[in-house]
Amino acid sequence: MRASGVLLPVSCLPSRYGIGCFSKEAYEFVDQLAKGGQKYWQILPLGPTGYGDSPYQSFSTFAGNPYYIDLETLVKEGLLTEEECETYDFGNQPEYVDYEKIYLSRFKVLNKAFQRFSPDEAFRKFVEENAFWLEDYSLYMAIKNSLKGISWNQWEEELKTRDKKALEEKREELAEEIQFIRFQQYMFITQWEKLKKYANDKGIRIIGDIPIYVAFDSADAWSSPQLFQFDEDCTPKAVAGCPPDAFAATGQLWGNPLYDWEYHEKTGYAWWIERLRYCYKLYDVVRVDHFRGFDEYYAIPYGDTTAEFGSWKKGPGIQLFEAVNKTLGEKEIIAEDLGYLTDSVRKLVKDSGYPGMKVLQFAFDSREASDYLPHNYEHNCVVYTGTHDNNTILGWLDEMDAQDRAFAVRYMNNAHTEKKELPWDFIRLAMASVADLAVTPMQEFLCLGGEARINKPSTLGENWKWRLLPGQITDEVLEKMYEMTRLYGRL
Repeated sequence: MRASGVLLPVSCLPSRYGIGCFSKEAYEFVDQLAKGGQKYWQILPLGPTGYGDSPYQSFSTFAGNPYYIDLETLVKEGLLTEEECETYDFGNQPEYVDYEKIYLSRFKVLNKAFQRFSPDEAFRKFVEENAFWLEDYSLYMAIKNSLKGISWNQWEEELKTRDKKALEEKREELAEEIQFIRFQQYMFITQWEKLKKYANDKGIRIIGDIPIYVAFDSADAWSSPQLFQFDEDCTPKAVAGCPPDAFAATGQLWGNPLYDWEYHEKTGYAWWIERLRYCYKLYDVVRVDHFRGFDEYYAIPYGDTTAEFGSWKKGPGIQLFEAVNKTLGEKEIIAEDLGYLTDSVRKLVKDSGYPGMKVLQFAFDSREASDYLPHNYEHNCVVYTGTHDNNTILGWLDEMDAQDRAFAVRYMNNAHTEKKELPWDFIRLAMASVADLAVTPMQEFLCLGGEARINKPSTLGENWKWRLLPGQITDEVLEKMYEMTRLYGRL
């Protein structure tokens, strides 16, 4: 069935207190999606973020980001006052997130709510049902906070290696902080489930996003070192990344720990099954980042400062997904199969049956034919004008090689389109394609320039900040969105 959707991270929504969250503006955005004829809302990972603010480097693969807890809801529930919320500085630029100010203020105001919170049966049930990840995560974060945020590999040996007596002592010493962290997660999931249900009731399905890897500085790595390629001292033997290419002369050094796939195979891929099982409580569809890593993964010696001297190693392949299907049944997954693809990667995507991704910004290379050009698509794929890692269409066009730009004009026959309207030509190209699903970043419907870019890979400091302004999505935009969707049979 043909359909379309919009990509917009939760953090990019407008709100009163510095960052997009599960507030009334999120519900309004769902209403706008429905009015525009959309059936999907794609978001980025919802996990708690640390240094660099990237949702792809989270303290937990299971936990939610406390920044997304709506303070206005807590006011309505009597856990906060509006005056208390206004006391704190969450930043004064409505178009950008000031993460430093959010970090310094959000937990203080949430703690005020926590002090007034009386655990009830619903809270106790949440803690019990989620104990398989929540207990390790809450202890991990409590210890981390008590040590001024340093990574677990810098903790004293007894805590680093999870000595039972040392952990019990910390549970007792940090009991209130542990309960505060449980409270944050309870509020996060309670608010998110309400928002998701509202979206689903409006005919909007949620596409969630999970990175293939977890962060080294995470509860996952600390609590389950056996899952990863660590030595006896819990030091990584090798880390993840990508080899040098035309875009990065020394490759990309991500630094994430690599999985011990032999161990995962012996357990029947139990951890991965549990991870995905939990994902489907949060999302309707899951996009798996860096799908090729399941076929082959790039291992970089630990301690290297670039990705130049890594090597490709064999991943679990189709075995993992056969195990998932056997336990969970067939689930909807989007395979992020971008970048250089080998025949074996293509076979894995085909064998899995999952739709791969086509990105229009990768299509217009005047030097060679591209699989990303719409006339090469098959039905079973998801087409994007661009992703969270791309510039906006207008920003990208400004950076384009002249020959590639000329090729795009010839392909789209749009030499006379006004520059400010060019994003709509790319939206039309995606919508008109045979791809079962077309997803467009919200910035393109608004014809925004490079100032609205969400992330520039391999850079720090200016990413994940952009936000919508209140009232920026107009009825005129939604009418145009609806008409384009109707015209190409995606309603």
